[in-house]
Amino acid sequence: MNALRSLFQRQLQSGALYAVLAALGFSFKAIFVKLAYACGAVDAISLLALRMGLSLPLFAWLVWFSRGQSSTPLGLGDGLRVALLGLLGYYLASLFDFYGLQYISAGLERLILFTYPTLVLIFQAIALRERPSSRTLGAMGLCYLGLGIAFVHDLSVSGMGHQVVLGSLWVFASAVTYALYYSGTGMMLKRMGSMRLAGLCGAASSVMVLAHYLVVAPVGQLWQLPGAVWLNAGLMAVFSTVLPIYWVALAIQRMGPTQTAAVGNLGPVLTVLASWAILSEDISIYQLLGLAVVLFAVSRLKPGHKPAKAAAGEEAPA
Repeated sequence: MNALRSLFQRQLQSGALYAVLAALGFSFKAIFVKLAYACGAVDAISLLALRMGLSLPLFAWLVWFSRGQSSTPLGLGDGLRVALLGLLGYYLASLFDFYGLQYISAGLERLILFTYPTLVLIFQAIALRERPSSRTLGAMGLCYLGLGIAFVHDLSVSGMGHQVVLGSLWVFASAVTYALYYSGTGMMLKRMGSMRLAGLCGAASSVMVLAHYLVVAPVGQLWQLPGAVWLNAGLMAVFSTVLPIYWVALAIQRMGPTQTAAVGNLGPVLTVLASWAILSEDISIYQLLGLAVVLFAVSRLKPGHKPAKAAAGEEAPA
């Protein structure tokens, strides 16, 4: 018992346990979404409204908890930038992701979202007018090759090719908006800490999502949803939204962004295993091969360009 306690304390101090917990929390987001969809007639915007509504107090806590990270006062321009980042990173990216998960497996969803580092590199190359290196281009090509291999798995299993294509396009749109969000965090991270930025952006997007829901549906409709939908939304808000942001920040403080990002590569693997164990989704050789190729390709991207999830808050969000 003492040996186990000592090992646990060492892992906490090194930050490794926090990094694994964050990867686990982010990877379970798609699982909670799929479970909620299976519990009753709930659409994407209603489920997202539940998630963000329950997350809003936690985002407020995150802002309060990280108040000492920066003493720089924020002006109107900062507020507008935070609102824009919230629009991209937690509102649109999450909404597109939830739409996509109505049609594709959780495993394929995670792989598509995991391509966002390649999109960040593309946006950076366009902004800086720089041509990516041959190594970077090769890694990006491998990444999309692996994604195509995994895509074959969903096509063969579902038998509904048009739905798989539609769902994949929605999730890829989520990856694009998340990559835009990440690309825009650099300036704001100079003015505030990553945890505070994630809390502010999350709070802003929560308000946007709730406003969207009130425009398209009556608030009373949420109370008619099954309790299991509320439970999965609550678990998503706590375990797959706010806590992973906190855990990633703790991990980076202890082990640095590069090692934390490396542990984050466990995310797609954990999602595939959880979707098999909990959702009974099939795992084929195509999916495993595609997963291996994508992981290898992302690991080959230049470390300096690889996003640190503490800055972005989430994975792949959404």
